[in-house]
Amino acid sequence: MSSTPPPNPNKALWEKGDFTRIAATMRESGEALVEELGIGPSEQVLDLGCGDGTTALPAARRGAQVLGVDIAGNLVAAGQRRAQEAGLADRLQFQEGDASRLEGLENDRFDRVVSIFGAMFAPRPGDVAREMVRVTKPGGQVHMGNWIPNDPTLVAQILRISAAYSPPPPEGFVSPMTWGVESHIVERFGAAGVAREDIELQRRTYTFRHPGSPSSFLDLFREYYGPTMNAFAAAGQQGRSEDLQRELQALFEAQNTSGDAQQTVIPATFLLVTVRVR
Repeated sequence: MSSTPPPNPNKALWEKGDFTRIAATMRESGEALVEELGIGPSEQVLDLGCGDGTTALPAARRGAQVLGVDIAGNLVAAGQRRAQEAGLADRLQFQEGDASRLEGLENDRFDRVVSIFGAMFAPRPGDVAREMVRVTKPGGQVHMGNWIPNDPTLVAQILRISAAYSPPPPEGFVSPMTWGVESHIVERFGAAGVAREDIELQRRTYTFRHPGSPSSFLDLFREYYGPTMNAFAAAGQQGRSEDLQRELQALFEAQNTSGDAQQTVIPATFLLVTVRVR
């Protein structure tokens, strides 16, 4: 008798806040990335950890048939609304699902599997790699966008600072930032049957654009981004909320490249992983 895998703890994490408020600052780079990937008409695309469709909507606009899958029910509902409002419901559907166990998705279904800052946060990364490869057609590609550990730019530093104020992770926890390390990527996809020469790694830049000050942009993360919300809750219990606020405030102000204190433009470096499935 097979045992049932434990529930994915990320469901509570990503439903806790409202990531759509952060995603709104990421649209322009999402569209640019879809264009760079060259997703085109008639392609079958799975967007895994899709949020409310930052890359799924641009892919559907280019004529692809897109399925967006996310662990968070509130983000799935938000994506469905965006698809309806954009007149894309015939080419774009959203559903709840776990990146480490893609139930109901058959083998060799998609030309592309895309996961931009999504599947990297799922537990059981080996299962995630196997599932992405399993549902990709021979000749298709997997594309992951992953934040890089110890990178000096925004998101890696938010997660680093937040972790310093948070309780130790549970035993067996695998940091999502390991998806930004070449050796882990090669090992995980290798276990899924992918040769090293079929894995390409490139550094890319994703730019956040917020129509307000860095301080107001930080407010969005404090109020709506699950990892930061948890860090502030933990810091509050330690009487250290002001310390965390100061540290993040300095980060956001230092990273702002807009030249205008009332506009926020912050580039963040990530690793673009392209896997060719044979």
